[in-house]
Amino acid sequence: MKIISLGWGTQSFTLAAMVALGELEMVDYAIHSDTTHESKLTYEFAIRWQGWLKERGVEVITVKPKRSDPTDNGYGWPDSPFFSAGGGQIKRQCTTQWKINPMRRYIRKSSAGRKVEQWIGISLDEFQRMKPSRVKYITNRWPLIEKKMTRHDCKIWLKKHNLEIPPRSACIFCPFHSNAEWRETKRLNVDWKQAIKIDKAIRKVRPPDLFVSNQRKPLEECDFDSQEDKGQMAFQWQDECTGYCGN
Repeated sequence: MKIISLGWGTQSFTLAAMVALGELEMVDYAIHSDTTHESKLTYEFAIRWQGWLKERGVEVITVKPKRSDPTDNGYGWPDSPFFSAGGGQIKRQCTTQWKINPMRRYIRKSSAGRKVEQWIGISLDEFQRMKPSRVKYITNRWPLIEKKMTRHDCKIWLKKHNLEIPPRSACIFCPFHSNAEWRETKRLNVDWKQAIKIDKAIRKVRPPDLFVSNQRKPLEECDFDSQEDKGQMAFQWQDECTGYCGN
C-alpha cells in the first residue's frame, strides 16, 4: 500500500502532481492531516487543486486531530513550542498530536494489516529531515531525494507543467516562521490578525509569559527587519516537523 503525506506545500504537491501526470507510480491515496490552523492561502490552494488530483487518480483524504486548541492541549499547556519569557521554548507536541497521530489512525484503519509505504515530500536541500518511521507497519520513502530534486527544482517542475506553486504550508502562528515569513504575512494581511489573536491568547496560559515570536514581545510590536535584513544569520528550524509540516 502506497500513500503520500500531503501537506499542500511545494514538495508534497509536486509528489502528488507527479503521480497524477504519470511520472511516478500510482498511490492508493494522498493523506492530508489538517491541523485546522493552516493559512487561508493554503486552504484556498487545496480547494483549487484537490479536484484536479482526483480527476487524475489521486484521491485526497483529509483527517483532523481530536483536539487542536493552540492554547490548551487538555492539560493546561500549549502543544506548540512557543517562546518563553524565561528563555528557550516549551516542549513541541503539535506535530505528533495534530499531524502524525491523526494520520496514523487513518492509515492503520485503511491498511487492514498491509504494510504501508509512506511518501514524504522532503527535497534534497532538506535531507537532514529524513527519519525512519517509528512504527513497524509504515516504511518512509522520499521520492524527491531519489530524484535529487531540491525545492527549487520542484518549482521549476511545476512551472514546466503549467501548475501553480503552492504557498508555504504551516500553521499561521508557527513559532518557526522566519522574519521574512512574518513580514509577508503582515504585508498580505491574510492571517495576520488571527496570528496576533493567538499570540495574545497564549501569553498568560502558564508562567512565564509565552510568545509566538522569538523576539519575545507582542507580535504587533516585533521588528521583522531587525535581524536578517542587517546581515545576521536567519533563525532556522532544521527539524521542521520531521517532514510532516511545511512541505
